[in-house]
Amino acid sequence: MTVWVGLTGGIGSGKSAAAQCFADLGVPRIDADAAAHSLTASDGIALPEIRRLFGDTVFDTQGLLRRDILRKEIFASPSRKALLESVMLPLIFLEIKKQQETFTDAAYGIVEIPLLTEKRQFINLIRRVLTISAPLEKRIGRVMARSGLTRGEVADIISHQASESERLLLADDVLLNDGSLKSLREKTMRLHAFYSGIFALKPTQGKHNG
Repeated sequence: MTVWVGLTGGIGSGKSAAAQCFADLGVPRIDADAAAHSLTASDGIALPEIRRLFGDTVFDTQGLLRRDILRKEIFASPSRKALLESVMLPLIFLEIKKQQETFTDAAYGIVEIPLLTEKRQFINLIRRVLTISAPLEKRIGRVMARSGLTRGEVADIISHQASESERLLLADDVLLNDGSLKSLREKTMRLHAFYSGIFALKPTQGKHNG
């Protein structure tokens, strides 16, 4: 039976790059954000309820979800954000669970869950938590470089996420991603060897810092 590790981290920490490193090693990978996107793509099962709750203004003339409009609306209103989460989170949970059931032979797999610290119900889908950590300035620089956002905009996004200390408290394992991609791959390979060993022998073991 495949054991699942929840991989999380703040924006700019490099969690998706780390998850890809695991996938490159042949580890099953499930992406919660990708699951959410599929649920809200054309004919996605979340669309009827989103239309009922948010109205036609968040859809274009072809019936496709206008993600930019919806994102602005929920970012400006905590109550609207909670309303969307009441629709999306249970569906994302079920989609991840369904994908997990397709993997049976691997010793372990990775579930990339950016909001794992904030949304603790997803803990029920995993056995262990891996937090990808990085210095704040590196995180801000990475996001600015890839998105074109200003420093203030990135800092605002970070302020709405869980703190680094909260993520570290939740973690069983921590990977410090403060260097090059090569360094990240090397640390991932060490964790891969660690996980392959412990999950082949027993379900839990002490914390690991990479």
